[in-house]
Amino acid sequence: MIRLFPERGGWLEVVCGPMFSGKSEELIRRLRRAEIAGQRALIVKPRIDDRYDIGHVVSHAGAKMRAVAVARPDEIRGLVDGYDVVGVDEVQFFPPEIVGVIESLVDRGMRVVVSGLDQDFRGLPFGSMPELLCRAELVDKLQAVCHRCGGPATMTQRLVDGKAAPADGATIVVGALEQYEARCRSCHELAQPAQLAG
Repeated sequence: MIRLFPERGGWLEVVCGPMFSGKSEELIRRLRRAEIAGQRALIVKPRIDDRYDIGHVVSHAGAKMRAVAVARPDEIRGLVDGYDVVGVDEVQFFPPEIVGVIESLVDRGMRVVVSGLDQDFRGLPFGSMPELLCRAELVDKLQAVCHRCGGPATMTQRLVDGKAAPADGATIVVGALEQYEARCRSCHELAQPAQLAG
């Protein structure tokens, strides 16, 4: 596979996949490499993601990099002056306005690297990720290891009391190993909607 980066101007890179596939770790790795090359890098994350540390992006494996938590996408525009590379973690949690903000940064000549879930726990496209995947110059879809069979996992399994979550549950529920597993397509499950299960 040949990868060509633009010689001038900005571009968008998307790192996606299920939970526990290493998305945040890859985001951190790319921004650290940019810093080693003498570029100034900034990571922003949605304020809703407070699982490990509100002031850092922290991967499930423990990789960590300082980040700025924002409540709204338009706050990002006021943070990026003086930076060469901007990372956005858990991009699927932001409202649709995030696409316009990211496009404006790319138009300003910035390299933007976003990471997030491409599918929700139902297996449906998640938030603005489909739009960003279409607009990106580079896309990497990572796989995890299925918690059930050990095969390649591309889906996120939400659990409620150790069982598959009902399909009518809230789309956004922030959590980690206590509520989620990576699953392959064959092992992924959805329970009946809560009102029908009784």
